[in-house]
Formats: sequence, C-alpha cells, structure tokens
Amino acid sequence: MWLVLIVWIIVIFVATVLISQYIKIYQREDVATAFYVLFITMSQILAAKIGDFSIGDFEITAPVAVLIFPFTFQITDMVNENFGRKRTHRMILIAFFTQIVMTIFIWFSIEIPPAVFWGGDPATAQQFWLNFFGSTVRITAASWIAFLITENLDAVLFAKFKQLTKGKNLWLRNVFSDIPTLALDSLIFVSIAFGGLFDIWPVIWGQILTKWFFGVIDTPFMYLSRGIISGKVKLFGDLFNKTIKSKIEN
Repeated sequence: MWLVLIVWIIVIFVATVLISQYIKIYQREDVATAFYVLFITMSQILAAKIGDFSIGDFEITAPVAVLIFPFTFQITDMVNENFGRKRTHRMILIAFFTQIVMTIFIWFSIEIPPAVFWGGDPATAQQFWLNFFGSTVRITAASWIAFLITENLDAVLFAKFKQLTKGKNLWLRNVFSDIPTLALDSLIFVSIAFGGLFDIWPVIWGQILTKWFFGVIDTPFMYLSRGIISGKVKLFGDLFNKTIKSKIEN
C-alpha cells in the first residue's frame, strides 16, 4: 500500500504541475478538462472492483476507484479557483457526455463475439471480457447519478466559500467543499449500486474514509497549483515556458 501511495503522490504532483503550467501560459482550462475526463473515466472502470486498503494496522474495504476519484474534485477546485463556477459546470457536463460515449463503446466490445484464437475458448474469453468490462446498468446508473450531483455541488460550495472568505484561506474552501461532497458521493453510489446485495455500510464508511484521506492530502497540491499559476513557484524557467508555448502553437 505504501508503494501505491508513493506512486499516487507522484502522479498527482505531475498532473497538478502540467495543468497549472498550462493555465499559467494559456489562461485556459483545456488540459484540466483532459485530465478530468481521464480520471473520471478510470474511476468509472475501476468502481466495480472492491479492494482491501491497509496502512499499518488500519484496514478498510472500498472500491479501487477511491484512489483516483478524489482528484477529480481537486481539478474542479482548480478550474473553479481560476475560471469560476460556470466553466467548472461546463467541464463537468463535458465529462458526463464522454462517460455516456465510453459506456456505449464498452457495450460494443461486449456485444461483438471474440475471435476463436483469443484465449482458446471463445466462451471463456467472452466471460472474461464481460467480467472485466461488463459493469451492470445499476452500477453505471449509480456512478452517473452520484457524479452529476456531487461534482456540481462541489463547484457550488467551493464558489460560496471563496465568496464568504473573500478569496482568502484556500485550504478552507478546498477541504470544506470536498469533505461533504465526497461523503455524499459514497453514500449515493454504494447505496444505488450495491444496496440489497450485501451489508453496504462497511463499504460506504470505507469509501468515505479513504476518499477523505486522499481528498485532504491533496490540499498542498492546490497551493502548489496556485503558486505556479501566480508565478510565485517557478519549476521551469521563462525560456522553457516560451519554448513549450511556441512548440504547441506551431
């Protein structure tokens, strides 16, 4: 688990730097939207796997997607911080439509029979693919409902806290917009996806605690993002930024 945590920190660091550097140079949220769609997509795929997470003696049960999903809230906060609520809602809507298309493509892959040579037995190969990608309609519906409600609510709360604090105390709006929405997301998703199949409360609490953990420790990355965009943190020189900008534009 420690290795997973280290890799998670590296991935979030790199993603935060790339998104922030792009925002600083172009004053647009294009790359943020791209990473947002990527993380939402992977969360959708990994949501069906329930894993055991343990750090020392502390062990909880939760969907594997909890490793990725909290970062989507950081991206909405980054876009909200720099471009406002309307653009954040637009990004969420774009991501939602991509998930509909992704689900259709996965359905295509399930409906098309596998070739005879793939896995030896076509029936076994088809069952493997179905087990891997064939999330039920119930799980997909749960994911979409939770996504639309909580991501948009997070955008509203973040904007409200920013207004109330007059743009100060970034950590306050980051944490207190994420904490309730991450908990609500777990409650909605697990209840709809797995309610009646087994005792869902251990999974709900496991998911909430894991999301809170990853949701809170992403706060330093928000400050890193603000530092890069404002120019107070310079990981790359001006020459590097100009070179990258010219390469992209050409």
